Amino acid sequence: MGKIRVAVVDDHEMVRKGIISYLETEEGIEIVGETDSGKKAVSLVRDTKPDVVLMDLLMENGTGIDATREILSFYPECKIIIITSFYDDEQVFPAIEAGAFSYMLKTATASEVIKAIEKASRGETVIEPKVANRMMKRLRPQERKPHDDLTERELDVLKCIGEGMTNQQISEELFIGVKTVKTHVSNILGKLGLSDRTQAAVYANRNGLIKMT
Repeated sequence: MGKIRVAVVDDHEMVRKGIISYLETEEGIEIVGETDSGKKAVSLVRDTKPDVVLMDLLMENGTGIDATREILSFYPECKIIIITSFYDDEQVFPAIEAGAFSYMLKTATASEVIKAIEKASRGETVIEPKVANRMMKRLRPQERKPHDDLTERELDVLKCIGEGMTNQQISEELFIGVKTVKTHVSNILGKLGLSDRTQAAVYANRNGLIKMT
């Protein structure tokens, strides 16, 4: 098996040179190029065809996200490993959606970067745990509660019930007729599967719909 051909893209020279100097000590890795911007990275990959690219995200001349998307449009077999200081949603998800193969933080050790490169060459992804947690939270469906199906006005009425208001008081509070209040109460009980106002009041309080004073 030949050496893993790697390109390094980072606009901080010391970071870039530091990564390269360590990678060059690995017998199974060959550095085929380096550059300091996303736009230059595209040209570099076109010229050198690396197996793996270590890509920074935020650079002065073209972002890592844009570079990742463009590189994969003409060289889809390339494995792009994002190495950055950022793991907020505004950076993580666009990078993954652009096609980044792995996502690591710059707090990773040199040996961890080596392992990520080796895994990428075998088709194995590495995702920083903090990033993986964010991804899971975003992908995990949020649990819906019965009151999510109430209209805005019905929710207002439910909150008033929770505060112990009578129909007349709710009418005056929300500037609607008593008959309309009764209709809303009936709809609320039906949607929530409750039998009376007392249960509705308990529901409102248990689900944090009432502001504590």
